[in-house]
Amino acid sequence: MTKERVHSKTVTEAAKQALNKRGVSIESIAKIVYQMQLPYNDSLTMEDCIYSIERVLMKREMQHAILVGVELDMLAEKKMLSEPLQSIVESDEPLFGVDETIAFGAVLGYGSIGVTTFGHLDKNKLGIIRYLDTKKEGSGVNTFLDDLVAAIAASAASRLAHRLRDQEESLTEKEIKDLDHEEMIG
Repeated sequence: MTKERVHSKTVTEAAKQALNKRGVSIESIAKIVYQMQLPYNDSLTMEDCIYSIERVLMKREMQHAILVGVELDMLAEKKMLSEPLQSIVESDEPLFGVDETIAFGAVLGYGSIGVTTFGHLDKNKLGIIRYLDTKKEGSGVNTFLDDLVAAIAASAASRLAHRLRDQEESLTEKEIKDLDHEEMIG
């Protein structure tokens, strides 16, 4: 019996809805990306940041990470994980690194800039990442979500850094489109 594949557009939309349902807007992530990249690009706009995030959210690795992480957070809220995993996820146990590992895996497609930016955001928790990480007990579980948002922001910031270099090197529109197409593989 052959199982039918889920269309990538369906998965993209599900990942965006999962973020939105958890109170994370594209704009809230864009504010982080803008803050991270403005020192390097004085012509940067919020629209550029939003577009970059939209492109990042089209990547399967990122979509899958979002869907898995958000689902685990929601299951922990409903106390549907078995012990001791339930307590570990619910309390965001400091030595539990699986949340960072899933997010880190999703950011790897954006190179060393993405990886180092993710580390910075994981440590310094800017914008909505801080809000998600410091929510009061009883108001939801965001053990995975804060790291996933950091991964999205880091990936989008890295993508913008690379596009800025492309513009500085006077790549043609076709060359940039080819790079965008290549980026979407995987």
